This record gives sequence, structure tokens and C-alpha cells, in this order.
Amino acid sequence: MTGTLFSFGHGYSARALSLRLAPQGWRIIGTSRDAEHLDAIRASGAEPLIWPGQVPDFDGVTHLLVSTAPTADGDPVLAELREEIVARAAQFRWVGYLSTTAVYGDHNGEWVDEATPITPTAERGRWRARAERQWTEIENLPLHIFRLAGIYGPGRGPFSKLRRGGLRRIIKPGQVFSRIHVDDIAQVLAASMARPNPGAIYNVCDDEPVPPQDVIAYAAELQGLPLPPAVSFDQADLTPMARSFYSENKRVRNERIKSELGVTLLYPNYRVGLEALLNVKGASETTKDWNGGKHS
Repeated sequence: MTGTLFSFGHGYSARALSLRLAPQGWRIIGTSRDAEHLDAIRASGAEPLIWPGQVPDFDGVTHLLVSTAPTADGDPVLAELREEIVARAAQFRWVGYLSTTAVYGDHNGEWVDEATPITPTAERGRWRARAERQWTEIENLPLHIFRLAGIYGPGRGPFSKLRRGGLRRIIKPGQVFSRIHVDDIAQVLAASMARPNPGAIYNVCDDEPVPPQDVIAYAAELQGLPLPPAVSFDQADLTPMARSFYSENKRVRNERIKSELGVTLLYPNYRVGLEALLNVKGASETTKDWNGGKHS
């Protein structure tokens, strides 16, 4: 199966997908609001487009992926292009919206799945929940929602920051986070594109939610580095965004991506994922907070 994928917000996860699809003969158009990202889009096998700015052309587009972050005003793609997307709804074979597990809110460390009611507590979760609703309101759109856990992968690992001494183990008793390797996001999206099921919602995470300090400790062990200092959450100097991650505590189930899409995770837990990152060129680069993860 091939086609033409239009990707709004062609960032880290979308580029991993296009690296998978482009060799198969897909045409991919990826947008960014920043000209500095256009080379990275080209390197992923996609045609770059500045948006907002240039006018998207949906002629011949068979698949639509939306990764753009919502704002308090809602989804930016629909804010500008809702009428055209509504008019072309029947044209698309598959539409994917990348959301976040933050829409579930806090569950005191209990398990959640796709049937769990949406009760976001943090601002980012409320904005995502609203954007999900906006997309689901469009009739005849073959929409699939993917709720992503904290993303890591090449270029988003803890190793370089560990060597510089820039990581701490933030300790909040009972706190766990779910994570997902970017290559597993790509294979989940590709599997869904091959088996469209309009209306489906998928949690995209690995098999093992764990305390964040365990991940950092294992990364240090792999490199033979000293264990980073432990800091109580109450005493930690965290950004508002990082602190908001710790306000929610849940374990996320991922059975649906396996049972419905036939996915076998490449990196079913953080240990396998970190071990693989040591062997990937560029894995030592890190720009994200590894205490709380990153959803984008």
C-alpha cells in the first residue's frame, strides 16, 4: 500500500514515520512553521512546506497526519482549514491525530485504557482533549486518535546530560510514567494506516510504566557513571511544565495496538530502549527533560 501523506507539524514522531514510508514509494508532504526545520523534513524523505504561510494543497492526498500542538483556542489546523477538511472528508483513506495520555488526567497510579473517561487535570491535557473533540465532530472523516506517552529515541536520550552531570533523580513516592520509543510510534502509525478502523483510539506506550528515577539510574549504570543525586519532588526546582507532569500518576495499558494492529513493540521497556540508544549515532544528544518525558 502506498499513497500521499500530508503531515501537519512534521516533527520528531512524524519524521520517524516518513523514514519508514518513503522507501516504500509514499509521497509525503510535511509542514513546519520554522524554516530551520526544512532540511530535517527533507532528510526524512518528505517535501517541506512552511505552514502557516504557504497554502496546503490536498489534491491527491490520501492520508492525513496531525501532530500540531493545540492552544487554548483549539486545534490550529482546524482553526484555519476546517471548511476544506470537512469538504474533503470522504477523500481521505486515513486520518491520524497525535494526542497524549495526559487527557486521562490523574489516576493515583492505577491502570487506564482507551475506555477510561477523559478527565484531564493539566492544561496541556485539557487542550488535547478539546482538540480530540474538534476532530471527532467532523462527519465521515476516517479519524484515528493516538494517545502518546513520553517520547524518547535517537537524539532524545539521557546519556549526554548524564555525562555533563545535568540530571537528577526526582523522587516522588509512588510516581510512575509511561514511555514510548519513537520507532514504535512509527510502526503503530504504519500498522494503523494498513488497517484503517475509523473512530479507533489507541494508547501508544511500552509495556512497563516505571518511576522516572529508575530510568535515569539504569542509564547511568549502562555508561558506568555514578548514580545521579536524588532530590525530593517537594524540594526540586522544576519548571511549571515539568511539575505538571508529576501532578498526574497513572499506568497506561497498550493491549489494543497489539490485538487490533498486530504490533510487536521493538522496545517493550526502557531497558531495551536505552541499550539500543547506546548503539545509535546521535543518541548522546539530549534536549528533553528525562524526569518527566516529552509528548510531541
